[in-house]
Amino acid sequence: MKSLELKVPPPVVALAMILLMWAAARWLPGWRVLPLLPPIVPALLAVLGAASTIAGMASFRRLGTTVNPLQPAKATVLATGGVYRLTRNPMYLGLSLVLTGWALALGSVLAWAGPVVFVAWITRLQILPEERALATLFGADYAAYCGRARRWL
Repeated sequence: MKSLELKVPPPVVALAMILLMWAAARWLPGWRVLPLLPPIVPALLAVLGAASTIAGMASFRRLGTTVNPLQPAKATVLATGGVYRLTRNPMYLGLSLVLTGWALALGSVLAWAGPVVFVAWITRLQILPEERALATLFGADYAAYCGRARRWL
C-alpha cells in the first residue's frame, strides 16, 4: 500500500467513489431503500461539504502555501486558523460530506460503501503521509496543533 501513498489526488478518489456509488445504485436496484430524509438533507450535506473544502483551500491560498495534496513536504506555513481550528483536514472532510449526501440521495445501501472507502483510503494513503511530512517540517508546532484540532471532527 505504501506505493499508493500521495499518488492519487483526493478529488480523483472522490470522483471515482461518486461514479461507483452511482453505478451500484443503478445496476443493483435490489439494494435500494426508501429515503428516510427529505431531499433537502443530502443537498445541505453536499453544500456544507463544498463549503468546508473551499474554506480549506482558501486558507491555504491566503497563507501562500501549497494546495497540492501530493506534495505536503512543500508546505511553507502551518494552517491552524479559521476552519483549521475545527479540523485538520477540512478539504477531505468536505469531500466525505459530499459523498455522504450523495449516498443519501441515491437511496442505495451499497452506495454507503463510497464514503466509507473514501475515508479509509484518504486516512491511510493521504492523511497519514501528510501528517508525517508536517511533523518533519513543523515539529513541536505541529504536535501542539494536533493536540488542539482533531484529524476529522
